[in-house]
Amino acid sequence: MLLFHRDFWTGLSGRGRISIRFPLILLLLAVGLFPVVVHGNILSSFVEQTYVSSRSVDVQNQCLILSSKMTRAGYMTELGKATSFDAEIDITADLFHGRIVVVDQNYRIIKDTFGLAEGKIAVSEEVLRCFQGENSNIINKEKNYFVQTFPIYENTPERRIQGVLVVASSTEPISRLADSVREESHFLTMITGVLLLVISVGAAGILIRPFRTLQGMLDRATEGNLESDINEHSYQETRQISEAVNRALTKLKAVDKSRQEFVSNVSHELKTPITSIRVLADSLMGMEGAPVELYQEFMSDISDEIDRESKIIDDLLSLVKMDKSGAELMKVTQISINSLMEIILKRLRPIAKKRNIELTFESIREVSADVDEVKLSLAFNNLVENAIKYNVDNGWVKVTLDADHKSFFVTVADSGIGIPEEFQGHIFERFYRVDKARSRETGGTGLGLAITKSVVMMHKGTIKVESQEGKGSVFHVRIPLNYVPDGAGKAGSGAAGAVKGSPALKGFWMGGGSARKKDGKAGQQKAEKRKPEHKAEKSKLERPRTASAESENGTPKLAMTRKAEESTGEIKPEQTGGGQWNE
Repeated sequence: MLLFHRDFWTGLSGRGRISIRFPLILLLLAVGLFPVVVHGNILSSFVEQTYVSSRSVDVQNQCLILSSKMTRAGYMTELGKATSFDAEIDITADLFHGRIVVVDQNYRIIKDTFGLAEGKIAVSEEVLRCFQGENSNIINKEKNYFVQTFPIYENTPERRIQGVLVVASSTEPISRLADSVREESHFLTMITGVLLLVISVGAAGILIRPFRTLQGMLDRATEGNLESDINEHSYQETRQISEAVNRALTKLKAVDKSRQEFVSNVSHELKTPITSIRVLADSLMGMEGAPVELYQEFMSDISDEIDRESKIIDDLLSLVKMDKSGAELMKVTQISINSLMEIILKRLRPIAKKRNIELTFESIREVSADVDEVKLSLAFNNLVENAIKYNVDNGWVKVTLDADHKSFFVTVADSGIGIPEEFQGHIFERFYRVDKARSRETGGTGLGLAITKSVVMMHKGTIKVESQEGKGSVFHVRIPLNYVPDGAGKAGSGAAGAVKGSPALKGFWMGGGSARKKDGKAGQQKAEKRKPEHKAEKSKLERPRTASAESENGTPKLAMTRKAEESTGEIKPEQTGGGQWNE
């Protein structure tokens, strides 16, 4: 039925045309009326069948007695016909509102209680079977009657069948009784349907009341009252919805609070250097005949505050660019991560030497990856610089580089002051500082780790921190070797489309090692034209990119394959036919 078809309700509810109360009322009505209707039909059929069976048994018993009497009296003989059995046969037929016909062995009707067929031939399947010793009991429901046949034997030891007693009884009174029962049942069904409708409307209202309460709570929340508690636990479904909405509201509150704190922090951070500059300038203007040394000291302080203001603005612009453009500004190239880390550490060693901090770099193997060199350099620079700034005098900072066949790993460990456990979940937030006074002394803006995390996420990587207060911190960074931009590899782009933007595959893009034939010879000729360029680019890619990849006599080594990894310790993205990377 269309009413119970899932697509029917899905289509209506999907368009928002009906309330949940409507299908709920129909469901309750269907559940309540179904047994009533079924019971009424079963009851009427049972009454009719029971009465017909009872009438059939009564007719059978009476006719068996009558047949036995006719057999003993020799009714089928000339002598027996003279007896008064005709009157008993008529009485029996009238008793059951039926008709009795007696057929002799010549298939001629010798007795008909209706007086319509006497002397005629009666050849039917029931009569023939009865002469063969099989009684029949046939019920015709369409015409409301049943027919039974009984043999009449000769009164001799051989007991041969001399005739057949055919009884037809009407079941029309029983059918009228069954129809009356059906009508009463239908009337009862109508009364029950009305009562069930009233009950279903009330029950549906009670059942969906928790959902309406939940809707009211949600309406208040959408009006801006985020502090309202969504708490409706009447049903498991409403409880789950309430918990999901509360989680969403909690995140919205956190985002709103973060936005307010961000605006407040930006205002404060930008205002602080300006205030310092204003105080220093007012002090200079208020002094008459101040020595040149004092002017120089004040001007130096003003310059430092200007530099600090400039750094805050630069960091904010960097974050804004990353938030707005993200992967669109990624300039991915294949570089040596080892060389990048060495450049960063070389740049920061003078800062470390001022406090006698030992800065070491451990490279487990040579690593080349597809990254944005400028952004990644900024991220790693922030990590190492923080490890130096928030360290103790005569401490140490250790940077470790390793890789597997999918990603490379950078670990920055230090012996610094550490981060309390309760603050570790907030250090990647913008303008968040564990020790604000110390951060200002070291020149921090509170944006370094936020920028670092943003860069790592842009490279599809992860960053984690382990720290103990007073014992130091360890930052773990994981970044994939191959950069796959968002949306690559979807329908229509194919497998090669996933790495089309990677410069590491630039030489292999023109055909992917196996040119496809498109238009017969034309496609083959295009593939042949690409082969020289393909080989030239491939030879370029196979040249090592770092000094560590050269032999002792300065001659470049050939790029190592995955099989030679154990002996050389070098990890580089490896290419196969079809423009795919081996993992």
